[in-house]
Amino acid sequence: MAYEYAGEAALDYFPCRYGQSKLLFRGPRRRLEGAYVAAIGGTETYGKFVPDPYPALVETALGLPVVNFGCMNAGADVFAGEPVVIHACKHARVTVIQLMGAQNLSNRFYAVHPRRNDRFLRASTLMKTIFREVDFTEFHFTRHMLSVLRERSAEKFALVEEELKAAWVARMRNLLQKIDGRCVLLWIAGVAGADPQGQADGLGHEPLFVDAGMVAAIRPLASDLVRVTPSAGALAAGTDGMSFGALDAPVAAAMPGPKVHEEIASALVPAVRPLL
Repeated sequence: MAYEYAGEAALDYFPCRYGQSKLLFRGPRRRLEGAYVAAIGGTETYGKFVPDPYPALVETALGLPVVNFGCMNAGADVFAGEPVVIHACKHARVTVIQLMGAQNLSNRFYAVHPRRNDRFLRASTLMKTIFREVDFTEFHFTRHMLSVLRERSAEKFALVEEELKAAWVARMRNLLQKIDGRCVLLWIAGVAGADPQGQADGLGHEPLFVDAGMVAAIRPLASDLVRVTPSAGALAAGTDGMSFGALDAPVAAAMPGPKVHEEIASALVPAVRPLL
């Protein structure tokens, strides 16, 4: 049976590890020596289904290795708690930090998996007290849980959202202070969010729950801020140029396509180059 797309198997991500890290990153593996740029972030930085994600495009434009530390569905905690990544970023000429959503952080209401941050582990006593009617054993992913809580009670959900925002600012400050080097914050705005099954969940655009006030709170700790709102043309191009199987089509449609990655790279290069 023929498919319109070649399938994910046709796209080799060259998965690799650095040092003693248990995290798998997108390759090809780069040497953490000499002059290089580091890029940390979530699914967008990893470039799922995209042959040349923005770190690869920035590498070509700068003529300097760019280490792709993108991690699928990551939150800030996964990087702040990884000594290998922190060491690499501290020694990079510049580190690009994608602003990731606030939903994938452990907080006073719930805990997430330390490496696969989109995985919901458990609700706290406080959460169970507020949402007494909810059976949290039914949830496996943070976005699914949050979408259900939002539907149950907007008033109660507002308490959870407030906590997530506060946790995000604190964790991002911690991450930036640990790196303590030239950092460029990358805010990719206007990308639709989806649950793990690729269905719209109504929670909003990525990065989830991140607003201008939160970004302003951490901006003094970075060298620059680059905000990219994909153009209508780039969004309309959709999955053109992406590689995925028929069953992954809904998931791929919720992710930035090659044209969006090109716009991200074009915005990043002028910000990174002066810092090298």
